[in-house]
Amino acid sequence: MKNLVILESPSKAKTLRKILGSSYKIEACVGHVRDLPKSQFGVDVDSDYEPKYITIRGKGDILATLRKQAKTAKKVYLATDPDREGEAISWHLMHALKLDEKNTERITFNEITKTAVKKALKEARQIDIDLVNAQQARRVLDRIVGYRISPLLWRKVKKGTSAGRVQSVVLKLICDREEEIEQFIPEEYWSLELILTTQKGAKLTARYNAGDNDKVELKTEEQVTALVEKLKKSAFSVKEIKQGSRRKKPPAPFTTSTLQQEAGKLFGYATSRTMRVAQQLYEGIDIAGEGTVGLVSYIRTDSPRISDEAYEDSVAHIKSAFGDKYLPEERPQYKSKGRTQDAHEAIRPTSAERAPDTIKKSLSGEQYKLYKLIWERFIGSQMTAAEYDTLSVKIEAAGNDTSTILRASGSVLKFDGYLAVYSKNEDSEKDVSIPALKESEKLNPKEYLPAQHFTQPPPRFSEGTMVRTMEDLGIGRPGTFAQTITTLQNRGYVTKEARVLYPTELGDIINEIMNEHFGDVVDAEFTARMESDLDKVEFGETEWKSIVRDFYPQFAEQIAVAEEKIGDIEIKDEVTEILCEQCGKNMVIKFGRFGKFLACPGFPDCRNAKPILEEAGVGCPLCDGQVVIKKSKKGRVYYGCDKYPDCEFISWNIPTGNPCPDCGAYLVEKGRRKRVIACSACKYATPAPEKEED
Repeated sequence: MKNLVILESPSKAKTLRKILGSSYKIEACVGHVRDLPKSQFGVDVDSDYEPKYITIRGKGDILATLRKQAKTAKKVYLATDPDREGEAISWHLMHALKLDEKNTERITFNEITKTAVKKALKEARQIDIDLVNAQQARRVLDRIVGYRISPLLWRKVKKGTSAGRVQSVVLKLICDREEEIEQFIPEEYWSLELILTTQKGAKLTARYNAGDNDKVELKTEEQVTALVEKLKKSAFSVKEIKQGSRRKKPPAPFTTSTLQQEAGKLFGYATSRTMRVAQQLYEGIDIAGEGTVGLVSYIRTDSPRISDEAYEDSVAHIKSAFGDKYLPEERPQYKSKGRTQDAHEAIRPTSAERAPDTIKKSLSGEQYKLYKLIWERFIGSQMTAAEYDTLSVKIEAAGNDTSTILRASGSVLKFDGYLAVYSKNEDSEKDVSIPALKESEKLNPKEYLPAQHFTQPPPRFSEGTMVRTMEDLGIGRPGTFAQTITTLQNRGYVTKEARVLYPTELGDIINEIMNEHFGDVVDAEFTARMESDLDKVEFGETEWKSIVRDFYPQFAEQIAVAEEKIGDIEIKDEVTEILCEQCGKNMVIKFGRFGKFLACPGFPDCRNAKPILEEAGVGCPLCDGQVVIKKSKKGRVYYGCDKYPDCEFISWNIPTGNPCPDCGAYLVEKGRRKRVIACSACKYATPAPEKEED
């Protein structure tokens, strides 16, 4: 008889088989096995909000296999993910498989390594019903909001529309930001810099600061012109020199949200893509010479703390790779941000010695980039601060019994510290040197550089900044951030262009209805308080149905009022100039599960539909057609001819429209940061010209 271990993912099962060996049978349930029914409300309001669970369609065969394995197992270990959702899946497995509680135990591990798994088996426990109830409360609340508001929106607005307890709050944030931008009135202001030279001819740049000059702000061109004329009649000298130093502490190890933000900023990854790749790294990768190995710790976390074992692992690596001077005197401590459960460690590599470049050949491009980011951030977080020498110079421009103060400042990196391993865009600073000066030294003005500016509206949300805002406001949990943003885009409420999120007309209409009739549902503070209440359920401080009892009665009244007050809303499809090939009508733009597409307005008589093709702005290198931007089934962008299938041109890189000077084949543009023009057939390559800024 063997011990049976049940977990969620087949990929994770493969890694676990290597760790536990032949005395254990490893099986995957592939996610949830029971849930509320899709075709019914599934919550019995009259019986104290009792949920009705059924076996998920397609899981019957999996459950049958697991029942058979469990009957002959020496012991059953439920090893689903170490969070609320994972605890609930284990609880559902207990019921669906009718497992004997005496012969069944729950195990959790934060990383899929031999040490962590063996420790989990020694510390096996019973299912934590408080964690299960926190998940049940969230699931029932989400079902109430979704299944009571969505049918109303279907009838009043459009078939396929929906609302959600968290997604509606996020939609409101995006719509409110768009309204701020539309109502924003820019204000003019000016800045002034001067290029000065020392007596020895060395140059330095000084700036006018309103705070140093009785808060005289430069609002108009007339003001800055008058100031320049005044300075031209002044004598410049060094009034004060301050030398100092500055320490820059390393950033904390990654949490789910900070990893999503950084991957979006550095690589342009959508939150869903980041989580998909991170999940692969967590579940296990086949590494040459090692077999299948879990490379990172659990990826759904809001805590920056790390275990003692992980800390000792990092110290050993830093000592050997960089030396003792890169180790701080005290162990770095990082505070959690906002409302955190602190149930798991930060996202970190399972072994500090498994450096990214040593396993690069075993990883795909995106796996390598994300693992390298996680590894470097973790190692850097345990290193010493970077140290800078700073210099601040106050310069006086005196003339006609008045004086104007200018400032020059600089800093030079003295000790790189954590920057030796983690030096990303926002963390790296260029040295700004100031020539040797002494107080009262005379300076000569060489150039006046006034510049006009206008105040800017708040920026639109990117996926990364939306995640940060959700975290700051306490909306949702780390594991739901990416899914929420993806859902809004799939519903057609939000569209992403140039990496920022815009509300669509449909999104504006849904948001307006939700604001007017369901104020609590879309109120960020109300939603955050509810998240806090769910945490109390998890800690055993609150009974889960009490949250639903407090919410539902008032919500039901709002539904009844909305039914009466909301009139039918017609959303007209956007008509295009593209003619339907089958009936000749102008096709319209519609929103589907995967975004926009073209459809014939003659439906159901004419069912013609096709994807919207965005032109790339270059002719096809094989025929007289145009190159259009397409997406593969997995969402990867590629380029093809609009005359497909007559022309079968396809390329992962955009063609330039020019032939190769060496062989005559077509050229393509490659790279994101270091862009190059390369031949599609030979080895010709040259740096791409700089693009003009908008």
